Formats: sequence, structure tokens, C-alpha cells
Amino acid sequence: MTQTVQHDDRNQVKADSKTAEAQTMSIAGVDPELGFGGGETQVLGLTLALAAGGHRAELICDPAGRLWEQATAAGLRCHPIRIRNAIDLAAGVKLRAILKRERYDVVHFHTSRAHSMAPLARGFGSTLVVTRRMDYRPNRVFAPYLFNRAVDSVVAISGGVADSLAAAGVDRARVTVVHSGVDCEHFRPPTSDERADARGALGISDTDFVISAVGALEQRKGHRYLIEAIGAIAASGKFKCFIGGQGSIHKVLQGEIAVIRGLERIKLLGRIDDTRELLWASDVFAMPSLKEGLGVAALEAMASALPVVASEVGGLREVVEDGRSGIVVPPANAGAIAAAIRRLAESAELRSQMSAAARARAVENYSMETMAARTLALYRECVRKTRGERGEVA
Repeated sequence: MTQTVQHDDRNQVKADSKTAEAQTMSIAGVDPELGFGGGETQVLGLTLALAAGGHRAELICDPAGRLWEQATAAGLRCHPIRIRNAIDLAAGVKLRAILKRERYDVVHFHTSRAHSMAPLARGFGSTLVVTRRMDYRPNRVFAPYLFNRAVDSVVAISGGVADSLAAAGVDRARVTVVHSGVDCEHFRPPTSDERADARGALGISDTDFVISAVGALEQRKGHRYLIEAIGAIAASGKFKCFIGGQGSIHKVLQGEIAVIRGLERIKLLGRIDDTRELLWASDVFAMPSLKEGLGVAALEAMASALPVVASEVGGLREVVEDGRSGIVVPPANAGAIAAAIRRLAESAELRSQMSAAARARAVENYSMETMAARTLALYRECVRKTRGERGEVA
């Protein structure tokens, strides 16, 4: 049965680590990606929270990547590594040298390319942890070895991700669900002036009803169904849709917008480094994904007090409470998306109720502090267990 670490004290990271010097931990996160997506947001947020709690928290990442840029700007110590692919033995040698020199208590591998280096880190005295963020089934040949034997524990960011791991042959007893977190102080409801400024910057009038979406412009994110939905309801009100993100199907989506003659109603905004103002300008957030590990963008929207229209896939089924904090719809169903948006547009009272519920749910269950505290609890348990198995004093 999948374990879910239950620690509700959001100050646990600071309180536990400051009790005594002996309780502090040294932790390295490995994330070699060049871009900065939802996963990197989690890695940076976790590392900063651990460092703020008095732990030695560092990153091993690509010096040409945006994670390195943002982490070093935030004062974190980073060690350079470039991982070209899953069989990059030179990167493995470099990683082993870093781990031998730095002697971390925990090494946490955060992405697929990072996962491939985990077997090379065995034997260096560290507890090894990996995080799985995607809800599609991993390779059935490699997954059992990596997740069952090469590392000490597996973090799944949702029950849906845990299910996909089990389907690939991973022992459920080795999997702990730790939901992703968001900065609920940064992502918060806007003041009336902040909302007016955000809408003004996008040319939104007081009578426009705004739907926003944020995510990579890839097939799995289901943006085409949102575009189709906006086209279906365009005649029934002043709807505008803003989609943030970049990806391989940008031109395809632009063409679909042109087909429905929606160029004035639907805008592709490209990459957005901070989505807060877009969320502040919005009335509803849409996440029409076909697959989704959890949906950090939906969490950010909820923390900003927006109702969410979400596909019934992956971790989104856990995040959005249908009829309470948003509306859950079948995947790949433009008609259902259109009906949900229309329902929210027609009832200010319903939007208000769902907005309050969304904010409360994000703060209570998905704050960055809660995620960091639960991850730290897992680290402590893993270190205790692995040291016990080696006959060391925990």
C-alpha cells in the first residue's frame, strides 16, 4: 500500500533542524535540465526551504541551465554537471567525484536523466531518493531495477503517479506520496488594484470573462480542446483566453485558433517566468491535460483563489475537488470544458464559493512548507533505515 507521510506542522523543517546540530542534514538535489518547468520550481523551492531550516542543502545541476541561474542568485551552492543522456558515463564519473568529496546524507534525483545516474551513486555512503513526476507508466525493464534496487526510496507526487509505478513493477512499499507544493504567500488572491492593473496590462475590459491556462505547448497538455471550447461559447459572452507556455505545437495551436476565427479572443503568450499577474487577471483557470503527474500550475491558480476546470487525469483528480474547488471534466472533451466555463461565467456566487475553497485547499494541503516538511520526514526515515541496515549508528 502506498505510504503518505502525514506531517501537518508546516514549520517542521525549521523546528526539527534547529533543535540540535546533530539533527541537521546534508542534502544534494540532482536536476540537470536546461529549462525551468514545474519540476524545477519544486526542486528550487524544496532546496530553499531546507536551507532556511538550517540544513546543508545544495544542488548538482547544469551551469548553463536556468535552475543554476536562479539557485545561485538565491544564494544556494551549486555543483556543475552536464548529463547528455541516460548512458553518459562521463557524467556518472563526475557525479561520483562530487559525492565522494561532499559526503551528503541524502542525494535526491529529480528528473529522468538524473534518475539514470542513481545506480552510479551506490556505495558512496549516501541515502538515495528519486522523485517521479509523470503519471504515464515507466519502462518495465528499467523501472523495477532503478526504483526497487538502485535507490532507497521513491517519491511519487500523486497517487496517480504511484499507480503508474506499480503498473511497471515497482514495489508499492517503496513509494511514498509527497504532493508538490506552491508558495502560497507569492501566489495569493490579488487586491482590487492589483487585479485592475493585471487586467489593464493585458487589455482586458471590465466585462471580459477571462480563462487562463499555463503549460508546455505539447499534445499531452490538451490545449486544442480548450481552444475548441472557447470557440464553441464565443457567441454567448465576452470570453477571452490567455495561454502561457512554449513548446513544439505552438504553430499548430495558432493555426487552430485561426480556424475558429479566435485570434482576438485567444492569445498564446509564450514563456512566462512568473504567472502570478496572469492569474490575477483571470476569472477561471483551465488545465485540460491528457496526462498530468499532479499539476503545479493548477495549484498556483488555486492558491491565487481561482476555480479550476481540470481534466480527470493523473494527480489532477486529487487536487481539484469537483463541485467545490473547481469542475472536473473528462479528458479530450471540448464540450465538457465549454459547459464548465459557461456554468462558472453565469454564476458569480458559484465562482466566489469555489475561489474561497480553492485557496483554502491549496494553503492547507499544498504549501511549499508542507511539501518540504514531508520530504524531510522521508529523508530522516530513509537515513535511519539505511544506516541501520549497514550497522551504523543512526
